[in-house]
Amino acid sequence: MLMSGAEKWGAATSPEGGNGVGSLDPSVSSEAGKEVEKPEAGMRPSGREAENPEVALPSSQGSAVTNQDATEDGNGAQKPGAAAGCPEKATNQFSLATAEDLAEVQITRNMPESSTAEERSCLRETDQNRKGAVSPGPSRQGSVDSAELSADEIICKGRKRLIEILHKDLELVLDDLISQSIITEEEYEALDKLEEDTKKKVRKLLILVQKKGKRACGQFLECLEITYPGVNLTLRCSVHGCSSLAQRDEVQQEAEQEEKHPAKEKSKAIKDMLTKLKLEMNQSKKFSLQEVLEIRSESLKESTPCTIEDLPWHFLRRVLALNVTARSTRLEMETSGDQRGKEEKKKIDESIFLSIKMDERDSVNPLDVLCIILLCSDSFLQQEILSKMSMCQFALPLLLPPLETSKCTLMLWAMRDIVKTWRPHSLADHRGFKEESLVLTAMPTISFVRMGSLSFSKSKLLNEFLSPSQQHHDFFLHRDMEGGNVPREIADGLVEIAWYFPGGQKSSDLFAEPVAVANLHGDIESHWVQFSFLSEVSSAVFIFVECIGEREFSLLSSLKESAAEYYFILEYHDGNFNETLDFLNDLAPVLKLSSSHILAKPANSNTAKSVEQLRSTVGRIISAHPKRVSIDNMAAVARELSIQVDEDCQECQDARCCALKITGDVQDIAKYKKEMLKLQGDLWRNLARVEKELCRMERQGDTPSEEYRSELKGKLMLLCQQQNECNLTMGLINFILGIQPSQSAKKQYFLKWMKFNLDYVVRANIAKLQAEYKEKCKLLGDDDQKVTEIDQLISSSSLGVEHFMRELGQFYEAECLMVREGKLSKNNRQFLDFPSIVADLMLEGFPLELIDGDASNIPLQWITDVLTLLNSKLRSRSKLFVITVLGVQSTGKSTLLNTMFGLQFAVSSGRCTRGAFMTLLKVQENLIQELGFDFILVIDTEGLKAPELAKLEDSHQHDNELATLLIGLSDITLVNMAMENATEMKDILQIVTHAFLRMEEIGQRPNCQFVHQNVSDVSAYDQNMRDRKHLLEQLNVMTRAAAKMEKLGRDIKFSDIMDYDPEIHNWYIPGLWHGVPPMASVNRGYSEKVFELKKYLFEFLRERSVKKSPKDIPQFIEWIKSLWNAVKHENFIFSFRNSLIAEAYNQLSTKYSEWDWGFRREMHLWVSEQETVIQNTSPDKPDCQNWQRELQQKLFCGEQQILKSLNEYFGSGASNLHLAEKYREDFVRSANSLKRELESYSYNKCNDAIHIKKGRQKIDTLQTKYVKVIEGKVDRLLEKCRKEECRLDDEDLRREFERMWTETLSEISPIRLENRPIYTDIELCLKKDLSHRGSSFNQKVQEAKSLLNYRINSFQMKSEYTNSSFWDHVKNMVSKQDRWCKAEELAKSLMSKCVKYINEKANSRGDYDETYCVELLHIISEKLQQREVNNLCTTPSFEVDLKFHILGEAARSFQKMHEDFIKENDPWVRLEKLKPQYFSTFTDLYLEKDAHQTRAKNFCDRCLHLALVDYVNKRLGIEIVDDVLTSTQSIGYASRSFFQFQVLKELLEDRNVNNYVRYLTAYEEFVKSWIWRQVSDHYRKNGDLKNLENEILSAIVNKIREVLKNLMHKGVEKLSELLEMFCKEMQKELVISKDSLVGIQFKNMSNPSQFVACVENFLPDLQKQILSEFDALDLESKLSKLPVKPQDEIFKRVFGCGKQCPFCQAPCEAGGSAHKVHFAAVHRPEGLGRIRWEHTEKLVCELCSTSVVSQCRFRNAETGGKWHPYKDYQDYYPEWHIQPDASINASDYWKFVFKEFSYHFALFYNAKPADLPEDWKNITQEQALEALKETYNMKSAPLS
Repeated sequence: MLMSGAEKWGAATSPEGGNGVGSLDPSVSSEAGKEVEKPEAGMRPSGREAENPEVALPSSQGSAVTNQDATEDGNGAQKPGAAAGCPEKATNQFSLATAEDLAEVQITRNMPESSTAEERSCLRETDQNRKGAVSPGPSRQGSVDSAELSADEIICKGRKRLIEILHKDLELVLDDLISQSIITEEEYEALDKLEEDTKKKVRKLLILVQKKGKRACGQFLECLEITYPGVNLTLRCSVHGCSSLAQRDEVQQEAEQEEKHPAKEKSKAIKDMLTKLKLEMNQSKKFSLQEVLEIRSESLKESTPCTIEDLPWHFLRRVLALNVTARSTRLEMETSGDQRGKEEKKKIDESIFLSIKMDERDSVNPLDVLCIILLCSDSFLQQEILSKMSMCQFALPLLLPPLETSKCTLMLWAMRDIVKTWRPHSLADHRGFKEESLVLTAMPTISFVRMGSLSFSKSKLLNEFLSPSQQHHDFFLHRDMEGGNVPREIADGLVEIAWYFPGGQKSSDLFAEPVAVANLHGDIESHWVQFSFLSEVSSAVFIFVECIGEREFSLLSSLKESAAEYYFILEYHDGNFNETLDFLNDLAPVLKLSSSHILAKPANSNTAKSVEQLRSTVGRIISAHPKRVSIDNMAAVARELSIQVDEDCQECQDARCCALKITGDVQDIAKYKKEMLKLQGDLWRNLARVEKELCRMERQGDTPSEEYRSELKGKLMLLCQQQNECNLTMGLINFILGIQPSQSAKKQYFLKWMKFNLDYVVRANIAKLQAEYKEKCKLLGDDDQKVTEIDQLISSSSLGVEHFMRELGQFYEAECLMVREGKLSKNNRQFLDFPSIVADLMLEGFPLELIDGDASNIPLQWITDVLTLLNSKLRSRSKLFVITVLGVQSTGKSTLLNTMFGLQFAVSSGRCTRGAFMTLLKVQENLIQELGFDFILVIDTEGLKAPELAKLEDSHQHDNELATLLIGLSDITLVNMAMENATEMKDILQIVTHAFLRMEEIGQRPNCQFVHQNVSDVSAYDQNMRDRKHLLEQLNVMTRAAAKMEKLGRDIKFSDIMDYDPEIHNWYIPGLWHGVPPMASVNRGYSEKVFELKKYLFEFLRERSVKKSPKDIPQFIEWIKSLWNAVKHENFIFSFRNSLIAEAYNQLSTKYSEWDWGFRREMHLWVSEQETVIQNTSPDKPDCQNWQRELQQKLFCGEQQILKSLNEYFGSGASNLHLAEKYREDFVRSANSLKRELESYSYNKCNDAIHIKKGRQKIDTLQTKYVKVIEGKVDRLLEKCRKEECRLDDEDLRREFERMWTETLSEISPIRLENRPIYTDIELCLKKDLSHRGSSFNQKVQEAKSLLNYRINSFQMKSEYTNSSFWDHVKNMVSKQDRWCKAEELAKSLMSKCVKYINEKANSRGDYDETYCVELLHIISEKLQQREVNNLCTTPSFEVDLKFHILGEAARSFQKMHEDFIKENDPWVRLEKLKPQYFSTFTDLYLEKDAHQTRAKNFCDRCLHLALVDYVNKRLGIEIVDDVLTSTQSIGYASRSFFQFQVLKELLEDRNVNNYVRYLTAYEEFVKSWIWRQVSDHYRKNGDLKNLENEILSAIVNKIREVLKNLMHKGVEKLSELLEMFCKEMQKELVISKDSLVGIQFKNMSNPSQFVACVENFLPDLQKQILSEFDALDLESKLSKLPVKPQDEIFKRVFGCGKQCPFCQAPCEAGGSAHKVHFAAVHRPEGLGRIRWEHTEKLVCELCSTSVVSQCRFRNAETGGKWHPYKDYQDYYPEWHIQPDASINASDYWKFVFKEFSYHFALFYNAKPADLPEDWKNITQEQALEALKETYNMKSAPLS
């Protein structure tokens, strides 16, 4: 038998719902036969209604608490009140009052506060009478009716009468009951909402009141008496003599009826809850993890839920963000300031006492929210929710109550992803730890349940029990928490589980090993299945109970077969405890109880002491080695009890089987990876090393560069071939089958099972290796080889899904290379579908490995094709915003991203991120427009300064590469820094600064946010102001150091490379954990600060997307390619090459070319006008001087227009325009340079026109004088002839005119122009130029022949032209033939330039001027003084002969020019030309003919004809350029890069070696001829030139008509006046010679209107005549006469600066004319630039784009014959930027050309053919063209 005492168990916690609010049920201890009400505990009775004694335990507040419907978490019932009780006994025994004492107490408590003393005394007497009728001793066999009926008996026996009374006015009664707090708001609403008839409602009300106990029954009758006075007397009379048993049977039947349909009621409650939370649709269509993680506008706002339907999303967002306030269901109450002000002025409103009830009604219990969310979530979201809850140290749902079905659900799958780390005390001394999956860890499970109702919160007590000292945490939700007091509607029956894990600190750990604590919400009688499950799986079950009666005894007796160990926690109040003791004694043999199994908890006991006693008991249980069960093993028990297990679905089990086929074979990870994942082992690492060596050429030695590259490419192909020869292993085949299903769920299950199983194996392997490592270290120390091997094994003992994905990528990569090299047919591809499968996985949220963390390499083809297919699946709606985090290893980078975006990057201690992984997050449709992008791409990276890499020599370089790549790909980079490690912070800043500098240099300016973790002080921001300043100083220092390393010659600060504001871009975030792990929860401040950072980032994104268009997936791919290629080289900035930048640059260059031509066109037209004006105007008139002012204005406007267009273009938001930002200044300088060029051109042209005009001025003055004399003679002759009596015939008239003309010329004697020997002047000028150059020059001049003996075409190179002594010093560098060729090319280039100048002057129709010769000599001397010419060290003979030959050519041309000028302008000749006109006029006047038609015809033929032809010629060249630039072939002239591509493509198609030789050796000449041929072919084929001529001519003829018409409207009366005004109006368009007007104006008395009419009639014929003349000319003759040569203008557009690569002679392709850096897209084998090996005379096949990254050296004239590393070529050629090839195939074009024509080139260069690498011989024409397309980003260009 049990003794009557047990250990006193501590103080009771105070009731959570408050005291004295609800109804009280006095528990009366009685002797045998005493009627005592059994506590219902909120359960509906089942079976016999037994009335057992109830023991009231003493309460600190003096209350005997037995609220029948109360639960530990507040399910809606009011908490019990308090009355005076007996003082607590200071003893360790149960303290039980006598029955009499207890009765006294209860009598007092039952009296209303308003009762009089007499009434109280009377009541005591009545109660004494009752007691006297009761025999001593407890009774379990029934009850005896008392003499006086109790309130509940009155209700039972007067049931029918009560129904009759109440159904008439039930609403009034309900109002009174709620106002007296006899029923709750929820009970009131539930009854009010019932749609049944009133009588049924009344019956339910009576049952409800009876369940509340005697106290409630009494209060109910008192309330009824007030409403219906006298009703109690009526009831007592009506029930006297009634059978109590019959009435109780009726109540029992009602209760049983309620129990018959629990599932229906539960289903209704769930439906109501779904409706309330607006989740009806999600019961069938579950929330997915992807849907929840989608970026929504709501997820970017920090707000308290305002409505009930906000609660689910509020919980989801906060729990995924690790916010420990996620369980709060408090709704935000909005009250305006005015409303509050008004309320303050009013009286105190009684409604404030109902506010708590209103809050309860307007909210939902958090456990209901959790249950409903889990109901509406798919398996993967459930898993993520529980994982995040576990991090927050929330208790997790172990068993869900029946929700969708009638069965409970074991949440095994949902907890599969949780991994815990702890240190049991057995490992504390060795500082070991355990890391295991939570569901697989077997540990003691201690369950806590309740029987009946409790006055305290069980969950709250368990929180105290699990919380270490000074580290309280609410694991379980209880009634004192926000929302915990809201009644549960669907969560009753939920079993939650929490854990305690030791940290290895024996002094502070609660238990030495892990223990699980399960907590059943609700009474065990109502949830027997859950209780049975807990009994089966638990090491011990603690049952909270206030008393044990008949009914409880019956239930507990049924557990006799259970193997569980049961403990009772008895909450007692002052009173008789005998009945409970008797039942416990009866249960002792059944449940194997002893005194230690009973814990007494006095109602007023101390909580801390109570918790300590409980811990002590649990500690004893654990130390006794109890049953240990894992959650995984609990599943078997669950199935036996018909509890469904969440992972028992078919998809999950199929996936598990599929995964087990793979992971079941994994034992030794290293061995498995070597045998089953062959491609990513040594093969992949070797392949990565070869790829990098191809870029860095570090181990080249003495091997020639291209030969070494060929060897490396051979190794690369061999490794790929070996990879391709590997067969898919069974493990990989099963993996492919696992990820192939079309159902997303099955794939996700499979990948999850793979992760769980592999993680399990990895943990086991690592634990074993770490133990072995420790052992070896103790025995052998750190230096032993074995220790190093084990250390390496630990580093390589990772195995995850990423390794299998990586293997797929390697198979795909190898196959692609085989296909690309032609070693595998496209039809035989096996792995073509792999990228599509992985793209689907990315869309489903699976991360893709970007950088392989083991080999530090990117499988570029694999990544490219996966992302390309992803873009295709998204239908190109793939604009991305990329966010990356960088930081030292294990500083919480992955956790930061997981918290910010709810992601699942690995964060466990054994699985630090290796490499980089990218995850796609979708942006909600309605937010895409606002943010400007469709997805966020989050990249998680491995930590910098990783310990496992620290020993490697290139670890710092590895970190630099990683940071550079990821910062380059990112729009925002989060630099994560742990404040406690200043040294590592400095290291990471160096790395990050270097990367940002590189990005700035290539035009990329990502945003950077510095995240300082583990800073929790509220004053951190202000306190760290000095630190921020110091940080900026450090960043500036590091930036300058990085600039020096990157060989940037400018002083630079951190703020120059990115927009950095120390006040904005620094974030101080508290530590992640609140407390000491493993029992620490997530710090609330951490999640809130991370959310603040997230909000800022998205605000930044909004602003950024307006200024800069986000990159899409194709652009992102291009960035990966270019950045990775550059990273693989040692010098990043030097080697960076990006097709997006190239495209942006080409677009800018194309635009600039348009602006350039627009400016040129305007100036050409202006110059043409000014030349015309100058020719039409006297140079002495002021108007002629205005052109200089007008010129400056025109130039200024033109330059400003280009700058404006440039700014508008950069502000246009064009794609990737920011990438060309760094080139903006080049084009600004080019605009200024163009202005200066056009200024010089325009000034010279106008000055030449003025010079010519002035040269003719004297002649024109004489001519005018002569004309006046002649006109006077003609006039006198006419008068004389008219006076003759005889009419003269035509012959007489001619004879008279001839005589007069001869006499007149004799009289005036016109001056003849002198014909000078121009060559003599030029020869004198030349000798004067050379006279001061020294004796060697003078000697050569003396030896020279007459200048007339020299012609340009007679110039030939001589050996004496080069300085042999110098080349002897710089021996073995360049052969004699090469020296010869370089000097010859120089001479040809210079002669070509001079010939152009000579022809330009000769065609000006002016007279020779001695300045022409001076200018020529200046051009020659300037060229010969350039550095590259000086380096040739040519002799004086070369300069003298060159000048003699050029000036000899000039002498002939200028002599002819002089003679032509004399012929054209000699006064005698000019007068002779006027003779026919004067004779014609003389004849017409004498014969008195109407001469207006003749004069009009002469005007058209002699004035307009020449002027119109001249006008067309001036305009035609400009219009041809316009036409060509808008034609179909215009793309070839859009930019220099396009032009190069077009030329090289045509050369490849023609395959004419002579054209290649011309292109290589005479590039400028070739380009000019190529453009000439293109233009000629264009107009020969389509005849568009005739249309241009017609358009130009028609326009000017129409203007002539318009001017003549306007003049006639002005009323001009004289023809001379008309002609003068016409010439003035057309002075900018037409040059009309005064000589041609002389004959027309002389004695012309015609009517102006008749003259104009005649002219208009002749104009069409004149137009036809001119067009006919143009048509008769061949194209070459026609174009040669144009002042603006179209081929020259196009040449200027595409030729650029004309600089060529100093090694291979590739032309510069930089845009504009004033760029500072020269570059070419593709370089050539140096042998094509005549370079040959010194001993063999064989042409060199090295490419300078390869040499500049190799270990090779060069020497030439610039180096003074000294060897110099190619890598440092910019020491001598700083203006050149020679980039390494973008890929191993980039130079295939020129390799193919060199291979095809190697013999021909050698023959032409007088050398021997080159020794070509073997792989060059396999390059085809198609591959060459593909390489050309790739180089110039012209993938769509067809091969003709």
